Amino acid sequence: QVQLVESGGGLVQAGGSLRLSCAASGSIFSIKAMGWYRQAPGKQRELVAAITSGGNTNYADSVKGRFTISRDNAKNTVLLQMNSLKPEDTAVYYCNADITIQVLTTRSYWGQGTQVTVSS
Repeated sequence: QVQLVESGGGLVQAGGSLRLSCAASGSIFSIKAMGWYRQAPGKQRELVAAITSGGNTNYADSVKGRFTISRDNAKNTVLLQMNSLKPEDTAVYYCNADITIQVLTTRSYWGQGTQVTVSS
């Protein structure tokens, strides 16, 4: 039905940048919101950033000023620009989306995750 595909993860030195992309495809009427979560070994999964279809954004305090979330509604895609990366940003990053597939039917979907590793 609906699939989220993430890309852009990888290995980068501290202070470097990465850009994550998540594209939704399938039976989509509209996307209410999209966001990125991350989970590091031994830590809880946490919200990194989210954006609504109207452009409202929300960021974790730890990434404010360094990460920027944006969207391309026409392509059902959300981007996460990550600058000034720190070793503590190392985690698996998961795309999440609240998608309306038909009238009165909205569901939450998750991508499979993409690894981001920041070396010191």
